[in-house]
This record gives sequence, C-alpha cells and structure tokens, in this order.
Amino acid sequence: MASAGGAGIVAGMSRPLIAVTMGDAAGIGPEVIMKALAHREIQEGARALVIGDAARLEAAGRIVGSALAVRAVPAAEIAAARFEPGVANCIDLGLIPAGLPWGRLSATAGEAAFRYIETAAELAMAHRVDAICTAPLNKEALHEAGRNYPGHTEMLAALTGVPEVSMMLTAPNLRVIHVTTHIGLIDAIAKIEPGLVERTIARGRTVLESAGLARQRIGVCGINPHAGENGLFGRGEEEEKIAPAIAACRAKGWDVDGPLPADTLFFRAGRGDFDMVVAMYHDQGHGPVKVLGIEAGVNITVGLPVIRTSVDHGTAFDIAGTGRADERSMIEALRQAVVLAGGGLIPAGQ
Repeated sequence: MASAGGAGIVAGMSRPLIAVTMGDAAGIGPEVIMKALAHREIQEGARALVIGDAARLEAAGRIVGSALAVRAVPAAEIAAARFEPGVANCIDLGLIPAGLPWGRLSATAGEAAFRYIETAAELAMAHRVDAICTAPLNKEALHEAGRNYPGHTEMLAALTGVPEVSMMLTAPNLRVIHVTTHIGLIDAIAKIEPGLVERTIARGRTVLESAGLARQRIGVCGINPHAGENGLFGRGEEEEKIAPAIAACRAKGWDVDGPLPADTLFFRAGRGDFDMVVAMYHDQGHGPVKVLGIEAGVNITVGLPVIRTSVDHGTAFDIAGTGRADERSMIEALRQAVVLAGGGLIPAGQ
C-alpha cells in the first residue's frame, strides 16, 4: 500500500477505473480536474473517466494552461476509452451551454451536477467503474434546479438505495466521522441518539480496519462544552445520547473512549492518541480538518455500496474561471479512491 506522502499512488496492481464527476460547471471543479489529471502519478495510478461536459473541460484546460486533450467517450463504450498520458477522457453529457458564466449561480449547472452524479452512481452500481470521485457542487444551484438534496452524501445515499451513511473527512494525522452533517445545530442535537452514534462508530471502525490499523482507537466528542462536565453544562445530552452507545461498543471489545471534550480531543487525535474522532455535528468535525488545510482534506462517504471520495472544498465561485484553483485536494481524493478500490484506505499521516 502506498503512503499518503509517497510519489506514487499504488504499486503492483492494475489501475482502477475512477468516475470523476465534474461538479458545478460554474465553479472550480473543471479547473481542478484538468490540473489534477495532468499529474504523472495520477495518470500512472488511475484510469480517470470524467463524467461531465467535454467543451467545459476544454475551456477549463485553456484557463489553467493545460496541455491535456479532452476526448469524448460514449457511456455505452467505456471499454473503448484509451487511458494514456496527455488525454482526459470524458463521458460528455452535453448539458452546459457555450458561454455559461464562471462564478455565477445557475440552475442549469445545478441540474447538470445532479446528472453527472446520477450517471456515475449508475455506472458504479453496475460495476462498470471501480469508484466515484466528486468535484464540488453548489447546493443552492442544486436546489434551484429542483434537486432538493443537502449535498453529495445524501444524494448518493438516495441514488444507491441506502437509508443511512456517514461522512468521514481525512487530513494529515486526522480522521473525523460525523454523526450528523447537513442540518441545523438544534436539529442535529435532536437527531443524535444512542443507536445513531453506535452505527456511526461501527461504520468508521470498518474503514479503520480496511486501513490495516490493528487497534482502531476511537475518540468520541461530547455535544456541550467540556462534554457537559458531569451535568454542569447542557441538559444531560452526553449521558442520554452518547454514553450508552460508547458502553455498547466497549461491550463488543472495541477501543472507544468518550464522551470527551472536543476542544482537547482533536489535539489528542492529531498527536496520535486516536485513529479516528467521532464528531456530533457538522462544524464540530469540519473546523479542525479545514484548519489543517483544505488542500489536503478528503471527504469519504462511509456506508455506500460503492466507493466515493471527494474534495473537501466548495465551488469557490469567487475564483472560478481564473485558473487559481488549487488541485491538491482533488489529487488526494483520487489517491484515496484508488487505494479504497484496491482494498484499503491510505492511513492518514503515514
């Protein structure tokens, strides 16, 4: 298994076929894709098949100064695609009109982003691709198109028929899985209950096992400051909603500790005390990962019947179309997709 900081992605295995969805065409997705696919290690380690719009990729290539040629591939003829240096293969859905402005909200781009994901999910469920790697979409554009999903995670769960999945973010020296994600804080606290916490821990532990980690040391955040400090803060949420799940996990022999104060747990995980942190809500988990660097972060959807990784940033409308977008998160997402498709997650920080 290759390391996260190594020059190559994998060694001694055939290159997995990765469906790379273009995301919102008005955002930086097309640019980071064209930049990432130009890297030699990506070309040597993966067969990347973009699901999107060939003309938009070509336009992005001109903006970033890419020498890659874009080749349109019919969805029915994936086997005919030629994965060779200097070429970006694209299943061209032809949904983006010429001249669509960069950096502007567009229902057309929102609908196209949904269609790219839909196509990728169909291919993955039919075992025609080995994994999905997603460029960012814009939730407001998605909703303007009438696709009322909170984000990629929930959309892919619906498209693959899975009732419950979890979001995991990885960064150097840190993995974080979320009990709740794209809902308001008050709603998140109401949704948290022991069964959900236990299932989230179990899903995350499965990923740690696939990474080859022997102990799977898991730290679980509390909800309130200082994890409630024995009832001093909050209304007993830790004891009611979290502690029973931790007790159930320990009864199975799992190495799970908590509920712990979030303000120190992430520090402890970063220095190596834990292999994974379980965050209770979106910002509790996202903040520490993004402080470590969005360019190194990767989003993994845990619990799907297909492999899905993603960049850990948004559409960045403020810089879309300028060529300034940083492709490092896309490279890391592709690396993780390749290794997951080969049977294991790249251990963070190794």
